[in-house]
Amino acid sequence: MFHATLQQLRLFAAVAEQKSVTRAAEEVHLTQPAVSIQIKRLEGKVGMPLIEHIGKELHLTVAGEEVFDAAKDVLERLSDLETSLNDLRGEVAGPLNVHVVSSGKYVMPHLMGSFVRRYPKVEPRLQITNRARLLASLAKNESDLYIMGQPPEGVSVAEYPFLENILVVVARPDHPLAGKKRIPLARIAKERFVGRESGSGTRNAVEKLFHEKGLDISPYIELSNTEGIKQGVIGGLGIGVLSKHSLRLELDAGELVVLNVTGFPLRRRWYVSHRKGKHLSRAAQLFLEYLQEEGEEEVAHLLAIDQGDSP
Repeated sequence: MFHATLQQLRLFAAVAEQKSVTRAAEEVHLTQPAVSIQIKRLEGKVGMPLIEHIGKELHLTVAGEEVFDAAKDVLERLSDLETSLNDLRGEVAGPLNVHVVSSGKYVMPHLMGSFVRRYPKVEPRLQITNRARLLASLAKNESDLYIMGQPPEGVSVAEYPFLENILVVVARPDHPLAGKKRIPLARIAKERFVGRESGSGTRNAVEKLFHEKGLDISPYIELSNTEGIKQGVIGGLGIGVLSKHSLRLELDAGELVVLNVTGFPLRRRWYVSHRKGKHLSRAAQLFLEYLQEEGEEEVAHLLAIDQGDSP
């Protein structure tokens, strides 16, 4: 009989998902040797290797794929059971799984923290990732809620706008356009752009604005996250378009300035989504309502951003 422990299944699932023992150990807050020992013990119970290293990459064996599928089923069922029991008790408790696109990391930890202070029995699990991985997870219905700047196409989802996302053009303080008024889009289109990867919601919104004016832009260099773009602009690689929510420290420190560009700031919305027909736990439902009813005010308060400002 197969006598794997739940802890071994959890750790193996983390390793399989992260494709790394080190990253899995960081995720579960254990040391790498502790995780490795449990994986070895699980392999001993199975009687076959579950993972193999080819070069620097970790891969699952055929047996590993079977155990991973079973582990996901077991852990998901236990999570559903915990949610159902909490709901029956009328408690706001248990896991709250939320996937967030990387540009949302400047506001979502604040909002999640505020919510958990209100409901301390909630166990937050915040996964910050790029849009492509978020949409792949959404298609598999792996999380309770998904936070993104542009609702997906081709997937049946319920979507709720909850927070204004203000996109501005930023540059180094010594950029020739810094301090200029009402800079035409045509002039900006001639600049080198430090931009997001193809498929990014921010990039799509910016390209749409320029295309509507008959202008084409393409990134001088593509970077996969907001921090990379900020450092690229600070380093002199070009100008960038970023959410104002992410710029507080750099603007206060004088490392970046907002350019006064016609058509900007570009005002969009953040959306919280879930698969249509999904049963939300009490914690997830209340978090959704909290974002809709209090998210805007909380962000303005927590990050001290004047939402009415314009460059």
